[in-house]
Amino acid sequence: MTDPQVQLSIVATVYCTGGYLAEFCSRSFAAALEAGYDPSCTEVVLVNDGCPRDGLEQALKEREKDGRVRVVDLSRNFGHHLAMYVACEEARGERVFLIDSDLEESPEWLVNFSREMDSTGADVVYGVQEKRKGGLFEAVSGELFYTLFNLLSDQQITRNMVTARLMSARFLREMLKFQDREPFFFGLCVSAGFRQVPCRVKKASSSPTTYTFRKKMALAVNSVVSYSARPLVYISYFGLAVTLVAMLYVAWVVVRQLLYNVAPPGWASSVASIWLVGGLILMSLGVIGIYISKIYKETKHRPAVVVARRYE
Repeated sequence: MTDPQVQLSIVATVYCTGGYLAEFCSRSFAAALEAGYDPSCTEVVLVNDGCPRDGLEQALKEREKDGRVRVVDLSRNFGHHLAMYVACEEARGERVFLIDSDLEESPEWLVNFSREMDSTGADVVYGVQEKRKGGLFEAVSGELFYTLFNLLSDQQITRNMVTARLMSARFLREMLKFQDREPFFFGLCVSAGFRQVPCRVKKASSSPTTYTFRKKMALAVNSVVSYSARPLVYISYFGLAVTLVAMLYVAWVVVRQLLYNVAPPGWASSVASIWLVGGLILMSLGVIGIYISKIYKETKHRPAVVVARRYE
């Protein structure tokens, strides 16, 4: 809910980043002042996403040092994207600066983002890496993710975008109307529309990533099925293609038998084709099952996230 007395909300999630919070808050308030925001009308909102270490304790220390810091403690770990959604819900500013708290994304980006928003009149200014950080695996997996998502999804997202983004209150009001139980945050931002402009940034490498290969795969599957039915359409097309090929093969076998009395060779080809088609059927059923599971989760209308306590 927007508070006219708050110009800027700087919101971040906390998960294994407790050791960075003191510097993060200090640099965030300094960046807000440099960007021209009134210090008394600036707040920092930290959402503890079930951090297994001392994330909550460190966040509360920052709260004790500066009353402009608000802390929201989730009852358990709900995942990065849901935590970001909650952070945006808790923001009260006319502008909201979402950023990761591990200092890989610099709080000082706020200065350039604010200038870009003022000069373009955009409702969202988001960061895009000049060059993707990390080693070969991270670069290849990231490129593969964006390629597959943009190929299979109805929504197109900018490659190598980062979490950091400056958003207007009116954009946020509309985006928060999307009530996905398993949101893909970047997809929500694109779906909400409004004018959004990129800003080139250089991301640091201050901490090991918490996104394992399994988490990246789960994010990729969830993001695609949440924003597109194209996989189901492609399955239909593929099934039609297999059917046509099978019909042509049957016709070819019949013609050879009638004209040349030549029977199809051996059983190996038949077994191979059965295994191939069987595997394709199971894979297709798996994709359909993922969509059904999404429907099941959405129709239960359970709360997507549970807030244990707010420290204000």
